Amino acid sequence: MPILFLDFDGVMHPEHCHESKHFCCLPILEDALRRVPECKLVITSTWRLENSLAALRSRFSRDIAARVEGVTPMFSELKQVPDTLVNYPREAECHAWRWANGVPHLPWLAVDDRSWNYRPFCSSLLLVHGATGLTGANGAQLVTRLQQLL
Repeated sequence: MPILFLDFDGVMHPEHCHESKHFCCLPILEDALRRVPECKLVITSTWRLENSLAALRSRFSRDIAARVEGVTPMFSELKQVPDTLVNYPREAECHAWRWANGVPHLPWLAVDDRSWNYRPFCSSLLLVHGATGLTGANGAQLVTRLQQLL
């Protein structure tokens, strides 16, 4: 069962777009996730800091919302960060969530528009362009990458 760690700004919609365009890329994500029903979701977006888990889930279709397992902890609240992740906060948060939830062995993939939040050449990162958000091509890549984790 792979875990998808999901950012919002720059992924679910173009970064710095008008709020009327928020989640305009959601259909691409949901279509991809329906092709890999074993995949669970965890929200890494900063939206998790100002919204409840229920509010975050409400952004998704019912079937996809049911697969949202939770949100990652804030980097500033992590007690022990491996030396290799000290400079890569989002990856450290993903690592911490996996350990806290007893699933450090499960394969994972993060979708984000900010490479610097992950170690260079992180094989668990699907990088998207923040100016566009998730595209159809990215959606196809997402399906392939998640299926490879099964």
